[in-house]
Amino acid sequence: MPTLPGVHLKDEIAKISNRLMELGRGRQPDKASWEKVELARHPKRPYTLDYIEHMFPGFIELKGDRLFADDPAIVGGLAAYQGRTIMVIGHQKGRDLPSRTYRNFGMPKPEGYRKAQRLMRLADKFHIPVLTLVDTPGAFPGVAAEERGQGSAIATSLMCMAKLQVPTVAVIIGEGGSGGALALALADRVMMLENSIYSVITPEACAAILWRDSSEAQQAATSLKLTSADLEELEVVDEVLPEPRGGAHKDYAGAARILKEALEDSLRELETVSPLQRKKERFEKYRRMGVWREEGLTLF
Repeated sequence: MPTLPGVHLKDEIAKISNRLMELGRGRQPDKASWEKVELARHPKRPYTLDYIEHMFPGFIELKGDRLFADDPAIVGGLAAYQGRTIMVIGHQKGRDLPSRTYRNFGMPKPEGYRKAQRLMRLADKFHIPVLTLVDTPGAFPGVAAEERGQGSAIATSLMCMAKLQVPTVAVIIGEGGSGGALALALADRVMMLENSIYSVITPEACAAILWRDSSEAQQAATSLKLTSADLEELEVVDEVLPEPRGGAHKDYAGAARILKEALEDSLRELETVSPLQRKKERFEKYRRMGVWREEGLTLF
């Protein structure tokens, strides 16, 4: 094929081809990672409303964003807990096709995140701790959601959580997908249930981008380091909560009891710290995250 004079691509093509072959031979999917993905997505896994039922009798749901509509993919409201009032906010999926359609498969639209922000600000005003339960494949990517400011709604949720004066605890209870999950997870304490996952993208979407083949999802799951063990090692989450024997879907009451005990420990610790110190520690916590490397650039 014609090229610019003096430019020879043969050697470069050979290098790239060899490197691709090496990568192909070296890709060994970790079945354990994919098993965690499947458990996190188990259709009988407890959702936010299941935990609320077992942990917070008398829960009062608050609806609407006061701007556009109510989004059933996010539920939130006030609950009595160990002699205090807390604000509980979480993603909600459905059990059957009608409820999944109603809840939009747990994928919130902008009004869902704006509802969450409204409830967080309400909690801040009345000095009420905030608990968020994260379980979504990601924010809804539809045209209507983009037209109503999906990206802005997620960014504003992050800013809202960063500014809260009250104690905040986030628990990834199933899928923690992309910015749709992070919008409810910028908390003082972030915990994951043992069989949950947390990642910047779903394994299928990652595989489709990197290898142009969604069937490589198992390899993508391994590479993404999305399991609770991976993320605890990377210090992205503060604690991994064990699940009942066989998984949370086998014992709702047992899973709720484990979460309830962990929540009490976290709130007791956070409530001993002043609001100013909590915000400072929250800022430092997220500044410490990540690993990077600086390399010199050769300029011609």
